[in-house]
Amino acid sequence: MPRFLIFTLLALTACSRSTTQQAPPPSPAPQPVTKPTPPTPIAEKKEELGNPNTWQPAWTAFIEKSLPDELLGPQAAHAVHPYCPRFPELTAADKRAFWAYTFQALAAAEAGLNPTADVHHTAAAVNKVDPETDRLSRQEGLLQLKYEDATRYNCPFDYAADRHLPAKDPSRTILQPDRNLTCGLHIMQNQIITQGHPLVTRDSYWATLQPGTAGHSVFRRQMINVPSDCRPIRRTRASSHTR
Repeated sequence: MPRFLIFTLLALTACSRSTTQQAPPPSPAPQPVTKPTPPTPIAEKKEELGNPNTWQPAWTAFIEKSLPDELLGPQAAHAVHPYCPRFPELTAADKRAFWAYTFQALAAAEAGLNPTADVHHTAAAVNKVDPETDRLSRQEGLLQLKYEDATRYNCPFDYAADRHLPAKDPSRTILQPDRNLTCGLHIMQNQIITQGHPLVTRDSYWATLQPGTAGHSVFRRQMINVPSDCRPIRRTRASSHTR
């Protein structure tokens, strides 16, 4: 092979290697801005009493980072209007903070903010065999969910891994707050975006979001501390007469 061809090939190879080595790594996806939220009345009381089973700031941040984009849009604004009439005007960060507070209120009404809460309801509507466990359904974790939700809502629960653990073992997948809250986000997205229902509806997965139930009264009381940005701006008498 002629010498000049050898040099040309070597130069091209070196150039190719240099280009490959200098390729920049892909940029990480931007993380949503997170904001702290007020405590619900139950969380305030638990903090006063020194009860460790209270809402954790890490759970607020997790919800805000994991919230589906659809729950920031116009359909969500209509669904949450009674509790956040200014939702359409809020920044994305403030909308995420509203949802984080709402899930805190839901967890307060459902489980008293206890991540290992485990209840067997005997009402006919829910006292049925869970197809994932082949046992009567139990409602578990912060949002009182069931193993069958793994199939119904693509929730990250693993009964095969949990079945040999004690009932309230916090390492069970259904009791891990991040997994339980992830499932709750899937269920809420299905209710509001897929089905087109409001936040409070008789068709909600959660009895606490069904009007007329005792649980809904508890939820309403927890929503009293909803972030102030959600509330209507009160006009003073002086401004109301301004032309």
